[in-house]
Amino acid sequence: MQTNNPLLDDLARLATGALGTLTGVRTEVESRVRDQLERVLSRMDLVTREEFDAVQAMASKARIEQEALLQRIGELEARLAALEAGPARPGKRGAAPGIAPAGNEPG
Repeated sequence: MQTNNPLLDDLARLATGALGTLTGVRTEVESRVRDQLERVLSRMDLVTREEFDAVQAMASKARIEQEALLQRIGELEARLAALEAGPARPGKRGAAPGIAPAGNEPG
């Protein structure tokens, strides 16, 4: 913008230069703050999002497997209780199939 007043022209150039300088200062400040924040965070014992997601997936899988195993244990305990409640055989009273009665250990 050209005017007949040199003072206004100088002020316009000064304002344009100041705006450019402020933009550069803003970029520099953002960069320094980001670097400082990264330094502080690297000193802390934090995990990355990828590591967190991987551990969360492993925990979820372990929980599912644990629930399946608990269900299986419950079924096996029910079968064992049903076997123990069945007719008792002489000499094998209270023993589960395949398990020798106490006192008959080799030794």
